[in-house]
Amino acid sequence: MNKKLFVGNLPFQATEDSLRDIFSGIGNVESVAIITDRATGRSKGFGFVEMSTEAEAKRAIEELDGKEFEGRKMFVSEAKPMQPRN
Repeated sequence: MNKKLFVGNLPFQATEDSLRDIFSGIGNVESVAIITDRATGRSKGFGFVEMSTEAEAKRAIEELDGKEFEGRKMFVSEAKPMQPRN
C-alpha cells in the first residue's frame, strides 16, 4: 500500500526530479509533487512524495527528516488528509 509523505522547507530551486533522486535512495518512489503558486509558478517550498510501502515511508522519515538538501534542512513527515475547504 502506498504511503504519502509531506516534505517541507524545500529550497525554492528544488525540482521534482532532484527530490525523487533523494527519496529513491530509500525505496521505490511512486510519485513526487512540489506545490507551486498558481499566479507565479514559483515553488511554495513544500511538496509530497508517495512511497510504495509503509516500511519505506517510515525509513524515509527516519533517514531524511532534518537532512540538508540543497542548503536547507528538510522536514519529512506522514502527510495528513486534506481538510475540506469552504
